[in-house]
Amino acid sequence: MKEIAVAAGVGLGTVSRALSDGHHVSAATRARVQDAARELRYRSSALGRGLKRQQTDTIGLIVADLSNPFYGEFAQGVLTGAQARNRHVIVGSSGEDPASELDYIDLLLEQRVGGIIAFPTGQNIESWEAARALGVRIVFADRTIDGFDAPSVVVDNAGGARELTQHLIDLGHQRIGYLGGPLDVSSGRLREEGYRAALAGAGIPAVELLIVRQGFIRETAHAHALRLLDERPSAIVASNNVLGEAVLAALRDRGLRYPADVSIAIFDDVPWSRLTQPAMTVQAQPSAELSRTAVELLLSNEAADAEIMLPTQLIVRESTRTFTSRL
Repeated sequence: MKEIAVAAGVGLGTVSRALSDGHHVSAATRARVQDAARELRYRSSALGRGLKRQQTDTIGLIVADLSNPFYGEFAQGVLTGAQARNRHVIVGSSGEDPASELDYIDLLLEQRVGGIIAFPTGQNIESWEAARALGVRIVFADRTIDGFDAPSVVVDNAGGARELTQHLIDLGHQRIGYLGGPLDVSSGRLREEGYRAALAGAGIPAVELLIVRQGFIRETAHAHALRLLDERPSAIVASNNVLGEAVLAALRDRGLRYPADVSIAIFDDVPWSRLTQPAMTVQAQPSAELSRTAVELLLSNEAADAEIMLPTQLIVRESTRTFTSRL
């Protein structure tokens, strides 16, 4: 910048204002400074600018699993929203592992990001508190953490799971299996609460052997789906699309057909769910609206504990059908 000042015949402060579109610089002077900058191949440094106020305009994004189409769609929405606001995004995938999440939090703080959008694992409260103490704006998506108030944008996890389960009840199913996420993740806990609420509302006792929990990841999902099928449910609610994939694979391995042998309903609407034969009955999440709202909330001045809840939508397709006795 000193070389630009010499080449343009102006002071260093004028260069700084001209290159940052500051006020009190004439159009002619700004043009002269910008011409000199181009000739000298000057590029501004986001980190250099950030050192002055200890932050950059970069956004950090931590998703749970980038191989999951839902998170890929969400990440794309954040990238699009950030680009529209001249922001850049650093993306990380925790794999639902608190240790990996902690590494990404540390990395993003080292990069002096101005804000973080995250699908939290439910752990690392001290690190999230440290990030906020440094002035980093934090927004949680789809999940929250008990004991840590942060702006969040979520879907109606409990209501959506209840509606999805109620659909199966209305079809005459009573022995409804549930393949869900861990209870220490808020979305996993709320979706199971919705499933249980639908059963209770219909006077159907919850059978604990029909409720199988595991992480929202592929590594162990198949084995858990097989274990659930051993309990002979007439229908299954899979609490995300990865677990829905596991149910389909388990049905194939058991030589069962859907919906002839077992009806399937999935909490998530991803592209493959419309392409299977038969197509999947789903509870759709508004991923585009979820990501757009998360970016808007991150860049807004909403209160620290603001929560925005978006509705889900039941889409009935061919993977569920009226229950008929197996006898």
